[in-house]
Order: sequence, then structure tokens, then C-alpha cells
Amino acid sequence: MGHDVMGHGTHVAGLPGALPPVLALLVYLHLVRRARRRNPVVGWSRWRTASFATGVALSAVALLPPVAPFAHADFRGHMVQHLLIGMYAPIALVLGAPVTLLLRTLPARGARRLSAVVHSRAGRLPTDPATALLLSTGSLGVLYFTPLYNAVTALPAGHWLLHAHFLLSGCLFAHVIAGPDPAPARPGVRARLVYLGCAIFVHAVVAQLMYGGFWVNVHAPIPEIRGGAEIMYYGGDIAELLLAAALVSTWRPERRSRPVAGRVRGPYQPETRPARRRATRGRPVGAGRRVPAGAGGRDGVRRGSPLA
Repeated sequence: MGHDVMGHGTHVAGLPGALPPVLALLVYLHLVRRARRRNPVVGWSRWRTASFATGVALSAVALLPPVAPFAHADFRGHMVQHLLIGMYAPIALVLGAPVTLLLRTLPARGARRLSAVVHSRAGRLPTDPATALLLSTGSLGVLYFTPLYNAVTALPAGHWLLHAHFLLSGCLFAHVIAGPDPAPARPGVRARLVYLGCAIFVHAVVAQLMYGGFWVNVHAPIPEIRGGAEIMYYGGDIAELLLAAALVSTWRPERRSRPVAGRVRGPYQPETRPARRRATRGRPVGAGRRVPAGAGGRDGVRRGSPLA
């Protein structure tokens, strides 16, 4: 079987493919400059900037030679491009916290509107972990086990659509799992680890089925398909381990407050001082008080009390 989309490599390879990542980096650096001018005390983390720049660099590498021509001439190159755009670059881009940076630089009214969109129902749906998992990992079976891959890559614009899907779905899943930006629908750490484990499992199953030639529908030679499956299997594991490390590094366990000695927990409330005074009326002075030994006479009774 021959790869029927190799002739379109010249349409997407070259310098034009690097323009979107470069523009994104320029916009990000401009926002960083505004954030530092607006609040010099808080500033902006250099690690965030370096992380976003790393994600842009990985995206540019995937869209420039030699990776881009290799991706359009060999299915193994396509899988390398898929991992760079859909898994490695999104982790770095998301750790750059672009939404938080935008909230810091927008005017108050614009920031409130953006925050309202993030917390709305429409904003909660994409950040739901099940939705992110379905778009990023669940789409692999539809792409490689149906005629969809061959149909999409047969058109020059199909390559860009495929790249956009990999990048956006990858950023969405990385944001849900370990993103520092606000996400109202983000579950707890244990639930996120479960979703990450599901993604690892699905990646492994798809790669093994592809390597064995079961139900795969890709117009490429068998050695290329097996090589692409191996790249997906091992490269995907590394990317997901990096995502797990990012999740653990940003996890801050909640501290449980210790109960204060003598404080009653539950619905019971201790008596107030007036109630205690009423209860002690008519009792001799000093009754019920425990006097430590040595505080008064030899027997420990306070001097001056009726019991002395």
C-alpha cells in the first residue's frame, strides 16, 4: 500500500508553518510586558514564560523541516508530529498559564467578562475531564480505525485541521489535568489521576492494535504503521508521565485544622457565663474548686476559705 497524501507535503512545510506559533509567542511576550508594568511587585513568573516559549518551540519544530516533510512522506513522521503537537507542546503551553496572564492584563470590565465566560455552563463543558478525555484520546480510535484519516489527509487543508485538533484537544486535556489556569469543572487530584490513567490505557490499546494490524485503516506500508505504533506507545507514555509530574508538582494538600483542647465539637454548645453563675448561686465559696497541693496550707486548702 502506498501513502496517497505525500504529494501535499510542500503545501504545509516551510516557513509559513511557523508563523502561528511565532505570533502566539509575540502576543504572549507583549502581555507579559504589560503585566509587569501594571503590577511591578507581582510581576510575572519567568518559569511560566519559559514554559510557554518551550511549547511554541515544540510546535514550530513539528511544523518545520525536517519533521514536516517526513510527516507527509512516512506514517512514522506523522506520529512524531502528532506527539509534538498534540502531547508535548500542550503541556508546556498550558503550564505557561495564558488565561491567568490575560486576566491580569485586561481592564477590569474585560477581566470580569472573561471570568464570567470561564465559569459559565459553556465554559464548564470543555473543561469537564470526560469531555477533554473524549476529544483528545477517544478520537484516536475514530481517526485511525475508520477512513477518516485517509479522507482528511487527502486534502491540503485537512492537515491544518488535524494539527488544530491535536493542539486544541491536547491543551484542553493538559489544562484539565495539571493546568494552573482557573477551571471550575476540574475535579480533585485523585479523580484527575484516574482520568490520566484512562488516557494511558487507551493510548496503549490503540498502539497495540495498530501494531498488530487489527482494524487499522491507514494507507501506508505495514513497517511504517508498526513503527508509528511504537512511537505512539513509548512517546505517549513519556508525555503522560510528564503530565503526571506536572500534576504532582502543582498539588498542594489541604491542611486539616486540629481541634482545640476543651472545645466541644458538634451541635452541643457549652454553657454561657451567666448560666454558670446561676448554677453556682447558693454554693459556698470555693466549693467545687480543686486547689493544687502547696497552694495554701499543708493539706492543700486555700487560706481564707470556709474550709480552712
